[in-house]
Amino acid sequence: MQLKTYQEDAIDELLDKVKKALNTADGKKLVFKAPTGSGKTIMMAEFLKQLVDDKEVKQPLSFIWTAPKKLHIQSKEKLDNYYEKSRTLECSYFEDLSDRKIDENEILFFNWSSVNKKGTNTIVKENEQEFYLSKVLERTHEEGRKIILIIDEVHYSAGQMDKKEKSAALQLRKDIEPSLTIEVSATPILAGDYEVSVQTEEVKKEAMIKKSLILNPDFVNVFKDGKIKTELGKDSEETVIKVALEKRKELIKSYQKEGSKINPLLLIQLPDRKGQREDELKDKVIKILKDKFGISTEKGNNKLAIWLSGEHINKEDVEKNDSEVEVLLFKQAIALGWDCPRAQVMALFREWHSPIFSIQTVGRIMRMPEPDRGKYYKEEVLNYAYIYTNINDIVIDKDVAPGYVSFLTSKRKKDYEDINLLSCYSKRHREKTRLSPRFIEIFLAQAKTDSLKSKIDKTARKVDIKIISDYKANDIDTLAGSKIRGDKSITVSDSDLQKLFDYFVRNSLRHFYPEDRSVNRVKESIYKFFDKELKMDYSERWEEIVKIVLGNDNPQHFLNVLDKAQIEYKNETAIREGELTKLENWNIPEILSFGSDYVEEDKQRGVMKPFYVNYLSKLEKSFTEFLDKSGKVEWWFKNGDRDATFFAVPYNDNKTPFYVDFIVKFKDRKIGLFDPHGTQFSDFGPKSDGLRKYIKDENKKNKNLFGGMVTNTDEINYNGRWVYFTENSKEFKKGEFKNWIDLEL
Repeated sequence: MQLKTYQEDAIDELLDKVKKALNTADGKKLVFKAPTGSGKTIMMAEFLKQLVDDKEVKQPLSFIWTAPKKLHIQSKEKLDNYYEKSRTLECSYFEDLSDRKIDENEILFFNWSSVNKKGTNTIVKENEQEFYLSKVLERTHEEGRKIILIIDEVHYSAGQMDKKEKSAALQLRKDIEPSLTIEVSATPILAGDYEVSVQTEEVKKEAMIKKSLILNPDFVNVFKDGKIKTELGKDSEETVIKVALEKRKELIKSYQKEGSKINPLLLIQLPDRKGQREDELKDKVIKILKDKFGISTEKGNNKLAIWLSGEHINKEDVEKNDSEVEVLLFKQAIALGWDCPRAQVMALFREWHSPIFSIQTVGRIMRMPEPDRGKYYKEEVLNYAYIYTNINDIVIDKDVAPGYVSFLTSKRKKDYEDINLLSCYSKRHREKTRLSPRFIEIFLAQAKTDSLKSKIDKTARKVDIKIISDYKANDIDTLAGSKIRGDKSITVSDSDLQKLFDYFVRNSLRHFYPEDRSVNRVKESIYKFFDKELKMDYSERWEEIVKIVLGNDNPQHFLNVLDKAQIEYKNETAIREGELTKLENWNIPEILSFGSDYVEEDKQRGVMKPFYVNYLSKLEKSFTEFLDKSGKVEWWFKNGDRDATFFAVPYNDNKTPFYVDFIVKFKDRKIGLFDPHGTQFSDFGPKSDGLRKYIKDENKKNKNLFGGMVTNTDEINYNGRWVYFTENSKEFKKGEFKNWIDLEL
């Protein structure tokens, strides 16, 4: 699995802080906060693997992983899959424990709430065989192992417990006596001694989650006194379902334009409460779907799936991106921890009782359906999720990232014609010290150049390690690295083979620090080589592949290619370091969404309708009014200041993007680029020069651009002339406007 940059960074920080915690007094707590959709379980899995492999960690470790509901089962399945080849850690349920204790590098999984049933639960109930939790913990401690307790979805565990249950939970933590507790959540409740956080913006940069969730698009939504009132609030359940299904159809067309087979799913979430009203609502929704929209669970239709307590219909393959199911009827309590990335539209009804939208409500539609793309879709509508509801007085809970749920939607005017500007944005370059996916391409190319396929012995299957009979080695890494010679061969087990392969790869990283992410990148390169050149799938023939790599004279052939590939990679990344990523043919976004800190203004010539704004200065506001009054202006766009969504020109020696505030289309077809920028700011000169150079360079390509830094000669009330600066910044003189050009609109 190829980890994202923010995942690698979080794992590094987790490893660093946990190692510090283990070297202090027992009983510390670490809080790991990561947004829904960021891959918390995968980050934890890789972190635990690196922790037990870390040579600096001298203490033997055992682990307990607890979670609410049945989430611990889902987590165990994910970790079992993650450790399938390496077998770095063993994942067990209580009944799987050997010798009635938790072994070193073993994770015990169980349901957190089970501790509240001391009288009946077999895990905690005392028995003659002395096979119950407290005795298991006692034996584990007696063997000198430190226990790390992991509490997954801790916010749910704590939030759903009454006083008695919380007391029992605290008692369990006391009984376990963990050296360290790691609480994992998108919304932790309490702080810890150590904290590691993944920011929502970092996850969005990797296009793992939607840009935002849009509430009731195309309906008037008003924010007042911390609550959202919606025009849809006066409509029926049928209307809510109708507009949600219309959005689903729109998404299908956009996926088809992208060449994707995603079948977007509409989630209809019913209240968790049980009673006559809730049953009547369920029956009503099912009837509407069938009678009005031809969607049912019936054989031959199968467009509706139901996931309710005791009622599972058509649910088997609903998570698959191309599933024929179009609508899923479910309840939140059942769906805790459930992942279905194609879920993109949600419908909620006023009978839902609670007007508070928490992360547990909206989290089901946050994920992107194809996260391996690593970028958002060109069809902008696909980069958002949509909620339709007739609930009024909606409150966005504080556990949802500020601004992530947008209820003000603005669309580009329909008669807009593409302007196709060259834009740029920052892309972090971490390749200087670590291998990126680009290394795989370089390795495969070098393997072709060196004829690696023809040089290696493809029949090699035997890996022998010659040792002298009385030599003792506690670690296969030590054994593989030694230069001891002998004539006694040993049989290499699968786990030893994995460690020998790890050692070989680490030893090959002559030009890079052999951190885990670079080691994994080299492994992936080798696996790709076998898949592409020898049609050997690593997931099916891993042992054969590793034995070929390590057999006979083959290691040297692989080392030769790896060494040349690293040199090529280092040379290439040295050139790329510090460069901005160019974006050809940038155009005004088709759709933008805003939260409670934006207000609507009536602007006739704005390209986005309606126009929502949050002015950063009076100068900016005055310039907007100036543009909107002009008869020469066809349209104008107030630009944003983030990623590739918005327009930027390079400045500061092409190292930094400058997001120019206004793009203006004139009726004579000229494009104006203007930035109302206070002349007192230190970056005035560099930004002015960057914009000046950009306009000059692009006009050589037959673009029709003009503009520059813009201000008003009355720098207090903005009642003077609007002027813009096109000279070299060396010609700028503060407080003087002789060499500025009048902007006469």
